[in-house]
Amino acid sequence: METGTIGRVQSPRIIRVGGGVAGETAEVLSQLGLSRPLIVTDPTVARLHLARLTDVLDACDLPWGIFDQVVEDPTDVCVDAALSAFRSGDYDCVIGFGGGSPMDTAKAVSFMAVNPGHVRDYKAPAQIDRCGVPIVLIPTTGGTGSELTRWCVITDTKSPEKYNLSGLACVATAALIDWTFTVTKPARITADTGVDSLTHAIEAYVSRKAFPYTDAFALSAMPLISAYVRRACADPSDAKAREALMLAASQAGMAFSNASVALVHGMSRPIGAHFHVAHGLSNAMLLPTVTAFSVDAAPHRYADCARVMEMAESNDSDATACAKLVDGLRKLNQDLAVPSPSDLGPQADDAMFSLMAEQALASGSPGNNPRIPTVEDIKGLYRAMW
Repeated sequence: METGTIGRVQSPRIIRVGGGVAGETAEVLSQLGLSRPLIVTDPTVARLHLARLTDVLDACDLPWGIFDQVVEDPTDVCVDAALSAFRSGDYDCVIGFGGGSPMDTAKAVSFMAVNPGHVRDYKAPAQIDRCGVPIVLIPTTGGTGSELTRWCVITDTKSPEKYNLSGLACVATAALIDWTFTVTKPARITADTGVDSLTHAIEAYVSRKAFPYTDAFALSAMPLISAYVRRACADPSDAKAREALMLAASQAGMAFSNASVALVHGMSRPIGAHFHVAHGLSNAMLLPTVTAFSVDAAPHRYADCARVMEMAESNDSDATACAKLVDGLRKLNQDLAVPSPSDLGPQADDAMFSLMAEQALASGSPGNNPRIPTVEDIKGLYRAMW
């Protein structure tokens, strides 16, 4: 960050973190003067966890409704269906309950309830500052950080395209971050969401929009993820590892929400849109390759990442630390069995790489990268990681 640069921070009014804080949902609603929530979630979270939330609301005689048909990588059609559910009842707030998809859908329902047009009309770089009803977010995975960000991501069924939506209207009113929900998550989801958080932290730290406030969160998140993601995958019931990953996801969320993400995320969204690869997994696939492409443009920053995660020694030169960082990220992917896209079956030709590269650049995220890529650079990176 250059001297004189102004950092701008947006965050929820209420943040509660710790095992069991979901049990304080009714108290938080009361504190905000709210009493009639629509719960926005997906079928799996509804089956596994819904009773824990609704029992709290029922015990306080708070009426609630539910939309439990959120799809992975939520589409504009999904948002429309959830918005119809919201408008069909007398609700005064939305509770996004689940991973990034339910939380992003809840954000979109809130702002589309008061803003005209189609959700695609508001894609970045537009800023959505006309806020809708209050948003309470309760994450059940330790990865997206959406509960603390000013972003949400929606997939357009017309394009297809995954686009960012950003602004004050995407910031939760309250976030209840309860790691106990994550102990049911299988190793694959744990791994993908863990590396997703790591990507948030690294990209926030090397972003051209980074500043000291976001640096603090990013530097705190990275070593937690590096130290505990393998443990959580090996033993889903490891409470210490789960708590650490949930805290790190939130810290990384605060970091990237205010410093922005960069090239990995720009390239990740088209993979999800065209090949339906989960967002965290596509980030994991890209992270070592994009890091190798970028390190020479910000060697001191990337070296800091390597040192804080103990992938490099404190007395290593920046160049050595950067090389160890790339190797360490590749080893992490190997340990977590992160596949390449071709391992999952999808094949892409040059025309598809060109389309995805153009969509990646259009998202704006690559412009925050230390090394700003061309379309040809991005095409080459897609080929290399494919």
